[in-house]
Amino acid sequence: MHTHVNAVGLLVCTDPATNFSYPAHIPRDCIDSLPRQPGVYIFRDAAGIALYIGKSVNIRQRVLSHLRTLEEAQMLARTCRIEHERTGGEIGALLREAQLIKEHQPVFNRKLRRIREMCSIRLGGALPEVVFAKEADFGRTEGLFGLFQTRKAAQETLRNMAHSDGLCSVMTGLEKGAPGRPCFARQLKRCRGACTGEESATEHAARVRAALAPLRVTPWPYPGAIAIVEKSDGLRQRQLVDNWCYLGTRQPRRKRATRFDVDVYRILARPLLEGGLTIEQL
Repeated sequence: MHTHVNAVGLLVCTDPATNFSYPAHIPRDCIDSLPRQPGVYIFRDAAGIALYIGKSVNIRQRVLSHLRTLEEAQMLARTCRIEHERTGGEIGALLREAQLIKEHQPVFNRKLRRIREMCSIRLGGALPEVVFAKEADFGRTEGLFGLFQTRKAAQETLRNMAHSDGLCSVMTGLEKGAPGRPCFARQLKRCRGACTGEESATEHAARVRAALAPLRVTPWPYPGAIAIVEKSDGLRQRQLVDNWCYLGTRQPRRKRATRFDVDVYRILARPLLEGGLTIEQL
C-alpha cells in the first residue's frame, strides 16, 4: 500500500487495489455459486474457450482474489464466464488442474501447458547416459536420476556434479579419452584418476551414484493402478493413478496404456511415498 500527505495535510492511500470494482460483464450467478471447498475453476471467453485454469482448497476465495488482481485485467476483460468443479481434496484438485491444462492449453497458464518430452540420466552401463522417455519407461525403470527438459540440461548437471565431486570427465561421458590418458580435469588435479587407473572404476562408479542419489527418480511403487481416496464436505472421490499417470476418477472399461507424466510425478511422489494418503489398490 502506498500513502502520501496531500496539500491540506491529510494522509491519502494510493494503493490501486482500493479502486477495485467488480467486473460487471461477468455474470454474478457463476460467482455466487462458487463453493468454499477444494476443486478447479476455469475462466472462459465468449466462445467458451478456456483462458485460465486454476485450483484451490477454497475455490470461492481463490477466484475472488483473481477478480481483485489488477495484473490480471487483460484476462478478466476477456472472461465471460467462470466455471468450477469440486474435488474430494487438494490432491484431486492438483491432478485435475494438470490434466485440464494439458487438454485445453489456456493462453494465461504459464506452467503445465506443454506435454514435455523429458530425459533423465541412466546408470547401468559403463558410463552414465542421457535417455528420453520415448526410449525408456520412466515409471518402471530403475537407475534413473533427474528429470530434465533437454539433453543439454542433463549434461550440465553431470558437468557440475563432476566439478564439485572430483569426478572424471571421461568416466562420466562428458569427454572422450584414450585408455590411460588423463582427462582434462585430471590435468587440473580435479579428478582422482579414474581415467589413469589411479582410482578403480568400481570406486568411481560408486561416487557417481552417490552424487546422483538426491536426484533419483522413484519407479512406480505398486504392481498396478491405485485409487487415492479423498473426502470433503460430503464428496468422496477416488483419483485413479498408474505408473505416475493420472487416469481420472472412473475405472476405464478397457485397460489403457499409461505414460509417465512428470507433472503427476511431482505432485504425488512425496505424499505417496511418505504414506500420507489413503490408498486403495485396484
